[in-house]
Amino acid sequence: MKLAIIGGGSWGTALAIVLAPRSASLTLWVHEADLAERMASARENDVFLPGCHLPDRVRITTELSTALDGADIVLGVMPSHHARGLYAAMLPHLTPSMILVSATKGLEQGSLLRMSEVIEHVLRAKFEPRIAVLSGPTFAREVAAGNPTAVVVASSNLEVARCVQEAFSGPTFRLYTNADPVGVEVGAALKNVIAIGAGICEGLGLGHNPTAALITRGLAEITRLAVAMGGQAKTLAGLAGLGDLVLTCSGELSRNRYVGKELGSGRPLGEILASMRMVAEGVETCASAVALGQKFGVDLPIIQQMHAVMSDQKSPREAVKDLMDRALKGE
Repeated sequence: MKLAIIGGGSWGTALAIVLAPRSASLTLWVHEADLAERMASARENDVFLPGCHLPDRVRITTELSTALDGADIVLGVMPSHHARGLYAAMLPHLTPSMILVSATKGLEQGSLLRMSEVIEHVLRAKFEPRIAVLSGPTFAREVAAGNPTAVVVASSNLEVARCVQEAFSGPTFRLYTNADPVGVEVGAALKNVIAIGAGICEGLGLGHNPTAALITRGLAEITRLAVAMGGQAKTLAGLAGLGDLVLTCSGELSRNRYVGKELGSGRPLGEILASMRMVAEGVETCASAVALGQKFGVDLPIIQQMHAVMSDQKSPREAVKDLMDRALKGE
């Protein structure tokens, strides 16, 4: 397998580390020229994943044409707001034989498209792409350290999913196939919003009870929306739903949980984001999730309250109070 990874953040770097032993060649495309130069010489991403050694066989480049030349699988790990532009820039170098795997967890603002839909929109003018999505409970640092990790690869074409499964699976990185990319992508995107709520509970000092309730009711919201969009409820009970949600809501390495915790402690959102080098996808996903709920007629009370907090319409404590004061109902 010849693999191209597009995106040199923490997740792209971690995937390069774990997949290098299973690749005939692996090229990691990095946007920042100065970072790429340091990574090539020091074999470390000192900005996004410091302390994790990058195998010598991983080639670093800032040229998309170099990264994509001869690739069998192209793994997109860019932030969601850069996805369309990057796939458009890649288009002249892509071929129908390549498998496009999206590991980006987010939605496109404005269009409300999932990342696989963005890829299809960009590429289908040239050819019908073979697309899969990769998601699951993963902290980049733990993957890079070789900690046992299980994820899901989903595609409407199960042969494509199986190909990626065979190519990527190894001693510390286990892939399960899934035929429901809608459910996988909705779960991957919306769990980040719920995780902000979990962080708010911690920042307010509310204890563990509300976090457990938030995870449970948040999963119900995500599942309702995924099903309305054509996904399967059982997908959200798996790695890309419950698994990723629990990790992101409870793990200390969660960027979205950190944002919520700081909001709960009283810091303004702009100040929090300005202090972060890495992207917390839940912040940008929140408004899109609310719009999707309205489009498909799905009630998303937790996500709506998170949107009110992040748009400065409501304080975190008021949002929690309003969630608790909602009309009583059956589970």
